[in-house]
Amino acid sequence: MSRVDGTIRELSDAGVAGLTIAWADNNGIPRSRTVPIAALHDVARTGVGVTPLFAVFDSSDAITFAHPGLATPSGDVRLVPDHLRITRLAGQPALAWAPGTIVTAEGEPWPYDPRSALQRQVDALAEAGLTARAGYELEFGVYLDEGMAPAHHGPAYGPAALTEIDAFVGDVLHDFRANGLRIGQLHAEYGPAQVEVTLGAADPVTAADEQLLARQTLRAAARKHGLCLSFAPLPSQASAGNGWHLHTSLWRGERNLLAGGPEGPGTDGAAYVAGILRDLLAVAAVSAPSLGSTARLRPGFFAGAYAFWGVENREAPLRYVPGSALLGEDHANLELKTSDASGNPYLALAAVLAAGAAGVAEGLVPPPPVAEDPGTWSDAERAASGIVALPTTQAGQEEALLASSRVTAALGHDLLGAFLAVRRSDAAAAEGKDLDDVLSGLRWRY
Repeated sequence: MSRVDGTIRELSDAGVAGLTIAWADNNGIPRSRTVPIAALHDVARTGVGVTPLFAVFDSSDAITFAHPGLATPSGDVRLVPDHLRITRLAGQPALAWAPGTIVTAEGEPWPYDPRSALQRQVDALAEAGLTARAGYELEFGVYLDEGMAPAHHGPAYGPAALTEIDAFVGDVLHDFRANGLRIGQLHAEYGPAQVEVTLGAADPVTAADEQLLARQTLRAAARKHGLCLSFAPLPSQASAGNGWHLHTSLWRGERNLLAGGPEGPGTDGAAYVAGILRDLLAVAAVSAPSLGSTARLRPGFFAGAYAFWGVENREAPLRYVPGSALLGEDHANLELKTSDASGNPYLALAAVLAAGAAGVAEGLVPPPPVAEDPGTWSDAERAASGIVALPTTQAGQEEALLASSRVTAALGHDLLGAFLAVRRSDAAAAEGKDLDDVLSGLRWRY
């Protein structure tokens, strides 16, 4: 009996009726197909048909035909589940879940597939004798209804806040464990009705897969208790905003190249930081690409509004987290704060790793870390330190992305074209609208 046949029997015996195969589109929005468990034997081999136009869905589900490679409604591609990642869903007992890779109808790599784009960067690291680990922090709002009535009233970081959503929190902890997701911590965050969950570090592809699985797990738990979750970068102008901070570390064998102390990492780790910093404006255009993302980039909100790095500086878009005598040197990692749920996790990680690996290959040296908030400085002070603001418009992000040969190469010509077409479609749809209306349209999308 094959591994897939064994999985089918195990799931069927457990009462599981269907498998949801998930991927993320160019807006970071999860998409899926669900197939009966009885069909899994064939689906694991040949996949299930989907339209290639998912690559040019914008954030409101409108299809743009502006990208020449996907300019007609004709064609078909195949969504193939990773059968090694099939997970029974504790909060949806009739279903299992798996991430999907999209291939052509002939079974060849599809240039628009985000999971494959990340795998290419992982393979490139391996060729250079390197590996990476990654993990996400997920901030989200918890509401009683779609009118955004808060499900908890704080205080920020206080245990009293969680007593208001105690049953939901309990199910999240239980369901994450049952679904194979490791929680580092869970707490009431700074913003009104906000909660944060941190995921354990894993290899990059698994980290991106688990970010999608975490969303599914959270939504199922919320639904059980009649709650509404917003993962949007900025659910409303009154919100603190939700960052989905991305932590990475780079390894050569058993050695974490980011290991270091309060002064920063060693030579190769510093080069990794320098590489990402060099391409930060382009990386952010991928990791935080939506109109809600750019509206969230406000100084003083721990969102990373200016391009610099710092050691444990929570205003820095690149926050270096050193190891310590208590945690060990290998705890060291680099946090990208300019990252949120609208960034496709596979593409965001691909951009980060491509930029960082190029820094290591070229032996780049970063500028000195900044311990202050440059948002409180004058324009002249920032200019003297070479610190610029991250773009806060779609046009500015596109210009920054196209200026980086490393990040554009990580996406590839076809995927880059579709990604930019979607961004332009979003921007065109928002023309003439109040920001409140734009944000409300994105509030429940992710």
